[in-house]
Amino acid sequence: MSLRAIIADDEIHLAEHLKSELSRLWPELEVLALARTGREAARLIETLQPELAFLDIQMPGLTGLEVAQGIEGKTRVVFVTAYDEYAVEAFEHAALDYLLKPLKSERLARTLERVRAGLAQDAAAAAAAEPLTDAGLAGVLRQLMVRSEGGSAGAVPAPRLRYVRAGQGELMHQVPVEEVLFFHADDKYTVVQTAEAEHLIRTPIVELAEQLDPEQFWQVHRSTIINLRHLAGTRRDEVSRLFVRIKGQARELPVSRAYVHLFKAM
Repeated sequence: MSLRAIIADDEIHLAEHLKSELSRLWPELEVLALARTGREAARLIETLQPELAFLDIQMPGLTGLEVAQGIEGKTRVVFVTAYDEYAVEAFEHAALDYLLKPLKSERLARTLERVRAGLAQDAAAAAAAEPLTDAGLAGVLRQLMVRSEGGSAGAVPAPRLRYVRAGQGELMHQVPVEEVLFFHADDKYTVVQTAEAEHLIRTPIVELAEQLDPEQFWQVHRSTIINLRHLAGTRRDEVSRLFVRIKGQARELPVSRAYVHLFKAM
C-alpha cells in the first residue's frame, strides 16, 4: 500500500530536516507537502487525506493540537513538540505518537516503528468497516491546550457561563446559554446559533469550552460545541464519518475522530 504524509512546521528548515530523515528511514513514504501554518495543514489534510500528518504543536493560526481536533478522516497524527515532561507523559499515557525537538534519528526510528504498527491496525479496522476512533484523545488534547496557553493542572476552574453577550449593530443581546443550539467558530468570530437568530462573538471555542457545563455542552470538533438538550440525532456517511443533527436545523455538524467516542452509548 502506498503511504503518503504531510509535514507542518512554521520553521521550514526543521520541516525540511524531518522530510530528509523520513526519506532515509522510510523511503516508501511519500511526503506530499510541507505546511507552515495550522490552517494550511488542516486544508491539506482535508483535501489530500494523507495516511500520516506530522504536526508541530506550536504553529500560527491553528496549533497542531487544534488541527488534530478537526480531523474527520483516516489521517494518523504524529505530534512534533519541544514540550516538557508533562506533555510527554500525557502523550505516552494516551498512546499518541510524538517526536521531541531537537529530532534525534534513534527516537524517530522508534516512533516510526510504532506508527507502522498503528497504520496496520487502522487498515485492519477499515477492512472490517469499523470507524476510526481516538478514544481519550479529546481529554489529553484539552489538557495540553490549556497547558500551552499558560494554564496549569491546579488552576481554579472558571465559573459556568450562563449568558453570552453578543452585539448586533448598536444592540447588545444577552443570550441565555440554555437557548444556544450550538457554537461554531467562523474565521475571526464564533457563531452563536439559537432557534431564532444567529449572533457573532469574538470568544474562541477553546475559552467557551472551559466555561460551559460539560454535562450539557459537548465539544464535537475543534470549531464546534453543541448543546445536548437540542441534539436530534446522529448519522454516519458511507465512509463512517459521524455527523450530529440539531433540532430545527437542516445543517448537519461533523464530529471529528477525537470526539466520536462520546457518542458510543447513543
